[in-house]
Amino acid sequence: MDAIKHALKALRKRHLIEEGAHAPAFIALSRPLVVQGSEWKEKAENLEVELQQCYKAQSRLSAQLVVEVAESRASKALAQEKEATISELQNDLTEIRDKCTHLAALLEEKTEALELVMSEHEAIKAQLEEMTVRAKNAEAENKTLVDRWMLQKMQDAERLNEANALYEDMLDRLKASGLEQLARQQVDGVVRRSQGAEFYVESTIPTALKHKIPAHEGGCAAIFFDYSSGKLVSGGQDRTIKMWDTNTGSLSRSLFGCLGSVLDLTITHDNKSIIAASSSNNLFVWDVNSGRMNHTLTGHTDKVVAVDVSKVSSRQVVSAAYDRTIKVWDLFKGFCTNTLIFHSNCNALCFSMDGQTICSGHVDGNLRLWDIQTGKLLSEVAAHSMAITSISPSRNGNMILTSGRDNLHNLFDIRSLEVCGTLKASGNRMASNWSRSCISPDDNYVAAGSADGSVYIWSVSQSSIVSTLKEHSTSVLCCSWSGLGKPLASSDKSGIICTWT
Repeated sequence: MDAIKHALKALRKRHLIEEGAHAPAFIALSRPLVVQGSEWKEKAENLEVELQQCYKAQSRLSAQLVVEVAESRASKALAQEKEATISELQNDLTEIRDKCTHLAALLEEKTEALELVMSEHEAIKAQLEEMTVRAKNAEAENKTLVDRWMLQKMQDAERLNEANALYEDMLDRLKASGLEQLARQQVDGVVRRSQGAEFYVESTIPTALKHKIPAHEGGCAAIFFDYSSGKLVSGGQDRTIKMWDTNTGSLSRSLFGCLGSVLDLTITHDNKSIIAASSSNNLFVWDVNSGRMNHTLTGHTDKVVAVDVSKVSSRQVVSAAYDRTIKVWDLFKGFCTNTLIFHSNCNALCFSMDGQTICSGHVDGNLRLWDIQTGKLLSEVAAHSMAITSISPSRNGNMILTSGRDNLHNLFDIRSLEVCGTLKASGNRMASNWSRSCISPDDNYVAAGSADGSVYIWSVSQSSIVSTLKEHSTSVLCCSWSGLGKPLASSDKSGIICTWT
């Protein structure tokens, strides 16, 4: 706009100059026209040329003016756009400043909270150190008490051994008269008739191999006969349960679903359910007829090594695990009803014949009796100098057989926990903490496997070996005698099952 105004001023100034320049022409008009005609014509032509140049300059200035006006409008629009952008940026800046202020407040609050948590952590750490010191002191005191208790138990065991020696002397005198054997036969006959004489047959001494069955891949640590048909149930490291026809040696059924090695198994008295103890810390229950798994009993925190079911009620099951607990289960409901805790792990257990007492054999070598209703310890005896590996009750319920890592097999009177007899052999060595021995159905014989692959048979009345069975090539882990009197079955570490007649 300033340039346009300046151009207009220049045009006006030039117009005035031109008017001044035309003054001589007006003066010349007063001269004669003829004289000045050529001069006027020349000047008119010059003026016309100059006027054309002025018009051209004016048109150029007008075009420049239009361009300048357009550029001015574009600059004004750009300036307005920039002002709007600046306003938006100012608003964003204000919002960001507010957020920064809020975040700074939050940071301060979190910093204070962190300082509070750190102070609490320091206090808890101090309490933990104090409790750790107390726990160590308590552990030391507990160890001292356990040592004193073990010393007391050793003294009690010595006194008990003296009493047992005196009792054995008296028992030998009684045996000489023959009265004890006669009384035992009479009592056993009454008890067996009351329990169902239709399934009872006098046991024969096994001497010959009937079947040799490659039952499991890996070891077979658990075998058990059912209560009516004489079928054999076995469990092994291959996590399977198998049922065998002992007449033909053929496989009848396989049960699957166990998540670990089978360490022990039992069957309910009605032959409807099989219960297996597993290294997976659980017990598994199968229905025999359908082959389906009914329950998985969970609650132990270490491998379950022993299981038994009541001879009175098929719903009561007891198990022992290496978490220092013995658990009582309701098989119908599928949950634990009582837990017994003891400092020594239990390797083997069984129910008494009346179903009111649990007999357990422990790593410390003691045999303990528990009340099934209250869970209280009724009595205990130092049965072995090393860990007990097996417990087997007699059919009449008066005796109980215990086997230990000291390679002894003791018969106890369950009513008084006095030793009725001790069986041993020079070559008989227990192969593991869960080597199972058994009593014959007529309570006249005891069978136990050995680490050298032999199965030893003792006569209870004579306390001597009457047969030695040699067919296994690896350590024998378990023996089980059919309730029908025969056969005897044994299993070893390579998964082989042998039946003997």
